[in-house]
Amino acid sequence: MLARVTRSGVTESVHDGAVAVVDAAGELLARHGDIDRPFFARSTIKPFQGTVALECGAELPPEWLAVACASHTGAPVHIAIIREMLRSAGLSERHLATPPGWPVGSHRDRLLRASHRSPESIFNNCSGKHAGFLRACQASAWDLEGYLDPSHPLQERVRALLSDVTGQTGFEIGVDGCGAPTFTVSARSLAGAFARLGNDERFSRVFQAMHRFPRLASGMGKPDAELAIHTNGVAKRGAEGCLGLTIKGRGAIAIKVADGESRAIGPVVADVLSQLDWVTPSVSDSLRAATRVPMSGGGREVGTVESVIRLTRS
Repeated sequence: MLARVTRSGVTESVHDGAVAVVDAAGELLARHGDIDRPFFARSTIKPFQGTVALECGAELPPEWLAVACASHTGAPVHIAIIREMLRSAGLSERHLATPPGWPVGSHRDRLLRASHRSPESIFNNCSGKHAGFLRACQASAWDLEGYLDPSHPLQERVRALLSDVTGQTGFEIGVDGCGAPTFTVSARSLAGAFARLGNDERFSRVFQAMHRFPRLASGMGKPDAELAIHTNGVAKRGAEGCLGLTIKGRGAIAIKVADGESRAIGPVVADVLSQLDWVTPSVSDSLRAATRVPMSGGGREVGTVESVIRLTRS
C-alpha cells in the first residue's frame, strides 16, 4: 500500500502501487510493489518529447521550453506563450491537433465569467507540447499534417529516444488524451529515464528550463511544480497516477498509483524523499505541507491523504 485516505479518524480508502528509486547512474536503490508492471507513461515523458523537439531544430528559449514540456493549467501566461510559439513560426491555433478543452480550476472560471467562450484546442493542457512538435516539424521540413501519427518522423524520433533512456527495446503504443502516441514503461524503466534527465548533458536544457520555471512546466500548487521549487530537481506528473522525479547528483524516483488516483502522489513522493534522506528535515516539512491533500466535510477539514509506504532497499 502506498497511501490511505482518512476521514474522521477512519481509513476510508487506500491506494496501492509501485515506487522505484535509482541512483544517478540508474542503478536500483530501493523499491516498493511491482516495479516491472507495464503502464502507459502518459505525460511523464514530456521532457523527452521536448528534447526531441530541440534536437529536431525547434527554437525554444527556456520559458517556451518549459511550456513545451508542461501539463499546464491554462493560466493566461501559459496561453500567451503558446500563442507566441505559434505566431513567431507563422503557425496558428488551427494547426494544433489537441482536442478542444478548458483551462483548469480558477482559470476556467475566470474565462467563463469574462467571455462565455467555447472550449478551444489551445486550452488543452498538452497544447504547449504540440506547439513544440509543430515547430520541430517546421524546422525539419516535415509535414505538419499527421504529426501525431506513430509513423511520422517526429514520433519515430521520440520512440528512439525513449528506447535509449529507458533501456527498453520495445513498447506497446497507445493514444494519449491529447492524441499523441504514448508508450508503455515500468516504474523501474521510468526511474532510469529520469536519472538520465537529471544527470546527462543531453537533457540539460530541458532540466534547466523546467527547474527554473516550474509553474510554467506545471501550474500553481501542482506536486511536480512544488517538488522542483523545493529541491534541485525536476518532476513531471502524468495521467492515471504516475510521476517521475529527478534530483541532480542524487538519482530519480518513479511512482505509479495502481488505481490511477493522482491525489496519492504528492504525499507519497514527499515521504519517499524523507526516507531516502535526499532532503533536509526543513525541506521535508515544507514539501509535506505543500503536497498535503486535505479531505473536507461540512466546510472544514476532517481528514487527509497519508503516505504509508515502506521502501525495500536493494
